[in-house]
Amino acid sequence: MERFLIATDAWHPQVNGVVRTLSSLSDQLRERGNAVKIVSPQDFRTLPCPTYPEIRLALASADGISRTISEFRPTAIHIATEGPIGLATRRAAIRSGLPFTTSLHTRFPEYLRKRAPVPESLTYGFLRWFHAPASACLVPTESMRRQLLARGFVNLVNWTRGVDRAVFRPTEPILLDLPRPVFLTVSRLAPEKNIEAFLDLDLPGSKLVVGDGPIMRDLVRQYPDVHFAGAQFGDALARYYSSADVFVFPSKTDTFGIVLIEALACGLPIAAFPEPGPNDVVGGTNAGAIDDDLRTACLAALALDRVDALDRSMAYSWDACADIFLDAAAGIASATARGPADIAA
Repeated sequence: MERFLIATDAWHPQVNGVVRTLSSLSDQLRERGNAVKIVSPQDFRTLPCPTYPEIRLALASADGISRTISEFRPTAIHIATEGPIGLATRRAAIRSGLPFTTSLHTRFPEYLRKRAPVPESLTYGFLRWFHAPASACLVPTESMRRQLLARGFVNLVNWTRGVDRAVFRPTEPILLDLPRPVFLTVSRLAPEKNIEAFLDLDLPGSKLVVGDGPIMRDLVRQYPDVHFAGAQFGDALARYYSSADVFVFPSKTDTFGIVLIEALACGLPIAAFPEPGPNDVVGGTNAGAIDDDLRTACLAALALDRVDALDRSMAYSWDACADIFLDAAAGIASATARGPADIAA
């Protein structure tokens, strides 16, 4: 049995792709007989994140993380995020000579630039510094790997995502009292998600938005003709996917977009901009339409076969996601499995 310590600043009750990835990964690891310790904001006092108060920033320290490492005795350490917990774990591991892997889940420089006048080059410099000591930095797609290589990142490994097929599958649609066709997006409603690029489109039929977030109230007021269904989960979310005609992904800052493969698994074709997530998930297939003009992509996706969307989703599984993680961790397990005396307090 291996013992995995995963340090993350993103965890429940947050609802996002990072939390979904790490939750699914930890489930897979435990199902295979391993022990998993999640170090998250739940373990610390927290403060609200400036401009994003629903995200809590942990008051984590390297000394505290060192004690956790000493008590848990992991055979591998993975640092999933670059926030306070990630920074404290990185420091604790480096000063104790413990190898670790990392993962890069979000295009944080682009996110930050949407909220503050911080040059992307400066933020990418921080990220490059953060991930440089990692034995492997896991990234969501080949497109992201190439972009990061061009920015000087090293030890990059492609790390796929998966979908829970017991939940996300073609299922009974919701009886929407909306003109067809129905164009659906599922997203956290925040500035960096570029939702307005979808809502501003001149499209036939109806626009449907599933999700919640800090700008939802403003969007409801600005777009009275759009149907907002709020946050939906599990079987209810699968029914929304199954009720629509096209899934629209307007984000230009996501590295992957797990909602893409959830939609595909429900047989819903994709319309998106040519960004890393959509390019790798549906580019060159009949499962989606990609175009710099999102309206063109939406109309093209109407003509696509739902069977092709479902078939494309079969390329993704949480089992494969766990396999890649285990391969990356295998190279450091023996060096990390040390006793408490070896961990700097």
